[in-house]
Amino acid sequence: MIADMDSTIIENECIDELADAVGVGAQVAEITERAMRGELDFDDALRERVAMLKGLPQAALQEVYDIRIKLTAGARELTAGLHAAGAKCVLVSGGFTFFTSRVAEAAGFDGHHANTLEIDDGILTGRVVEPILGADAKVEAMKAHMADLGINAASVLAVGDGANDAPMLRAAGLGVAFCPKPIAAEAADVVVSDRDLRLVLDAAGVPRPA
Repeated sequence: MIADMDSTIIENECIDELADAVGVGAQVAEITERAMRGELDFDDALRERVAMLKGLPQAALQEVYDIRIKLTAGARELTAGLHAAGAKCVLVSGGFTFFTSRVAEAAGFDGHHANTLEIDDGILTGRVVEPILGADAKVEAMKAHMADLGINAASVLAVGDGANDAPMLRAAGLGVAFCPKPIAAEAADVVVSDRDLRLVLDAAGVPRPA
């Protein structure tokens, strides 16, 4: 399984939560919403939003994670059920490695891929380390893990909600759009409309863990 993080495995959009901490939450949330609907170029929208975080102390990242970030209902059961079925679970996000590393551990993922915030002397510079992990990079990560495991796309379950997830939802053997934006729903084989990730197991025909 390859799964998106923000608004999928977690209830939040991490960049929106960081922006709220520096008083630009409304502006950034609007850009995030438009990017996830596919109305803006993902890479440019990410650069624009991260620029607004310039000057935020690195310590604020941990505070946001501890106080604001919440796993979606069924996240741990999703990975447990897939592990029991012999699957590898990978988190892939257009967000940031600071959060994917922690969410991957908390939710039981085997690996994670995301973008890296540039930090200088404990302060965010307002830049992302290039190249940016966007929609195409999610598919590339999926293919890399397929090659490592010696499997084809028919054996891949992809889960996501936004426009940048649409290509991987189309490329996977089973693409599940989770409480999605319309562009992701159109790309998927199955749409889950309730915020319970155990329903993804049901869609994939994988037993729920006891």
